[in-house]
Amino acid sequence: MPPSQRCSYECDKSPTGPLNRKKLIEHINKQAMETPDIPELKPYVPGIVRGKKWVPPPKENLKEKEADEQISIDLGEEYEQALSSATQDEIIDLAAILGFHSMMNQDQYHASLLNSGQPVGLGWDGITKASQPKVFPMDPPNDTDVDQSIKQVQNNDIDLIDLNLNNIKNISDEQFFKLFEALEGNTHLESLSLTNVCLNDRTAQRLAEAMEKNSTLRILNVETNFISPTVMVRLIRALLQTKSIEEFRCSNQRSQVLGNKIEMEITQLVEQNPTLLRLGLHLEFNDARHRVAAHLQRNIDRIRKDLELRLQFRFFNNMNHRKPALIKQAQMFKNSRAIASHAKA
Repeated sequence: MPPSQRCSYECDKSPTGPLNRKKLIEHINKQAMETPDIPELKPYVPGIVRGKKWVPPPKENLKEKEADEQISIDLGEEYEQALSSATQDEIIDLAAILGFHSMMNQDQYHASLLNSGQPVGLGWDGITKASQPKVFPMDPPNDTDVDQSIKQVQNNDIDLIDLNLNNIKNISDEQFFKLFEALEGNTHLESLSLTNVCLNDRTAQRLAEAMEKNSTLRILNVETNFISPTVMVRLIRALLQTKSIEEFRCSNQRSQVLGNKIEMEITQLVEQNPTLLRLGLHLEFNDARHRVAAHLQRNIDRIRKDLELRLQFRFFNNMNHRKPALIKQAQMFKNSRAIASHAKA
């Protein structure tokens, strides 16, 4: 907005000449010096307090207050004698058992739990030193044979239930197309993980087409790739065709911020899915996040209730099948008691 429109005041006078900033400041200072001060209603007299004088509140004696607030706890003679004669290491062990983490460092706490003795030089008055970080070996690379896995998916191998291709960077688009084409007719694969495999929009579109025809896959993970928000919506929409996916993860993609329009569209698609139980995706807006969480919780509750009803139906069905045998056993028991009573008579 230009400066002329930032203020509602509009001067109707015509300019008298060009702006001279130096003369304007001199004129303002001259007017300020010549303008008389406003006279006071009550003249100032030194030493006289006008109005209400502020008096600071009296300071309390902190030592007396702490002494009054102390609570005397009677632990008994046995506990008092044990604590009075306890060593510093025993007191540290007792603090670890009671969970006083702020009174010790990690070395003292773990040494107390493992009963391995306290480190030398670390006590209540000792100098706390940072412990050396432990060196853990790097995770081994994923040695899964991509071509062999594709052949197993094409042959609908019964033993191939979980396929993990995470962190394999040299998978070509042709291999992705072969895998997704074979996925359409596979009936045994239940989990597919494609994390950090440089999956792009072109291959993700083919994956969405395969998901619309596959009805056995339950878990799909495509995190840490280069999928755009529109293609992510396409993948979530593909889950509505067969409604077999229970867990779908697609966070950490090329675009970190999805936007309100994309998040609302994803929310509407998730609310139409009755089988999705877990969604690995960061939603920025609270409305979308709360609606998705509430719908997933409803799906979990519905599946739990269905499972309880199935178990109850199976229990009563087994009882009905066993009912003739139970009646026969009861009749035999009744006859045996009647025979025994006649024998006694």
